[in-house]
Amino acid sequence: MKISVIGAALSGIAAAELAHRKGHDVFVSEAKSAEAASDAHARLGQHAIACEFGGHTDRVYDADLIVVSPGVPPSHAVRVEAERRGIELIGELEYASRQLTNPIIAITGTNGKTTTTALTAYILQQSGRAAVAAGNIGTPLSALVDAITPQTVIVAECSSYQLDTIKTFRPHVSMILNITPDHLSYHGTFSQYVESKWKIASNQQANDIVILNADDPAVAPAASAVRSSVRFFSTTREVDGAFIRGGEIVLRDQQHTEEILMSLRRLGLPGVHNAANSMAATLAARAFEVRNENIRDSLMSFSGVEHRLENVRIHKGARFVNDSKATNVNATWYALSSYDRPIVWIAGGRGDSNNYAELDGLVAANVKSIVCIGEEAEAIFNHWCTTKRCVKAETMEDAIRIASDMALADDVVLFSPACKSFDMFANYEERGRAFKRLVAAL
Repeated sequence: MKISVIGAALSGIAAAELAHRKGHDVFVSEAKSAEAASDAHARLGQHAIACEFGGHTDRVYDADLIVVSPGVPPSHAVRVEAERRGIELIGELEYASRQLTNPIIAITGTNGKTTTTALTAYILQQSGRAAVAAGNIGTPLSALVDAITPQTVIVAECSSYQLDTIKTFRPHVSMILNITPDHLSYHGTFSQYVESKWKIASNQQANDIVILNADDPAVAPAASAVRSSVRFFSTTREVDGAFIRGGEIVLRDQQHTEEILMSLRRLGLPGVHNAANSMAATLAARAFEVRNENIRDSLMSFSGVEHRLENVRIHKGARFVNDSKATNVNATWYALSSYDRPIVWIAGGRGDSNNYAELDGLVAANVKSIVCIGEEAEAIFNHWCTTKRCVKAETMEDAIRIASDMALADDVVLFSPACKSFDMFANYEERGRAFKRLVAAL
């Protein structure tokens, strides 16, 4: 086959290398210049894969199949022209899944999917099952083809971008954690964003399982639209699946048999949102017959993922926490609700029609002062400056210094931006590592 790959970031390179390994005629097209994407250019050169940088020429359409990177929106010229010419166009997730026979647990949601993906893989691994976390969490599925045993369970974090271009992708277990407005510049409307999330279960059959958040009005209705067996989790009411009663996680099967898993106080991760994530991961593990004692031990010992409520350092009695992965208001809502100590909050970056009013109650109750950074600094400052002590900082280094001066012993200095990173950093990982490096230097 002739295969064109649009985009030479992590997933694009992995798809191109997979297609090359399978003996296809591969061409990679990247909008960035070769200088700006020098690592990708060098990697493609090692395999002698044909490529172009600095824009997309008509050569991309000399193909039987086009594989697009996740960030290429439906309105992009390549997608529009490929459809006009009748060329099949899919994403890397779909392309890789067509060449995998492994059992797959697929996880999506506006927030919490990285933590839940890592936690689910951790539970399986601790129980003795071969499992790997992949997808949007860092390792493209294309890199796993022919690199893992057929019995290895793939726990795949799936973004709405990736799900938007699936056709046959069918996980044995799918999971929708929550859906709140995000990435609307890509999807156009909230309803289209919801539709992309629901796609995760669209190809499942009766012997598959979908795990849904019963508390989310955009998630729960998916139960009536799927063919798979449904399990719910809830932090507010009793459901068939997993729920909380009297401070304990209770599991209920479809025959209404109940068993207590563990006390919430024994969970390794703080916050009610992590109780929800833990219940979702538990239901996925139970689908693979992992015993309760293994699940319990894993939930107690799991320490979280990088950039998500990550404890960095205690400095002069104040705890510094890196939550750089909080790229929207909803993610920061969870972070601000996770601590029972005064918070010095560092927030800002590039906004996405942010509605800061959604945080007013938590800020009033839990935040003592705010350090505002990035393109949204002015908006954040103006929203809260009459009710909280607010300071604008020009750089991350300035923000950390100011926050450190504000914090007292037992306070939490929480870096939870509620914004995208692209005004100052390449991605949230780079932003989080900069925060950690500067905190370490205090």
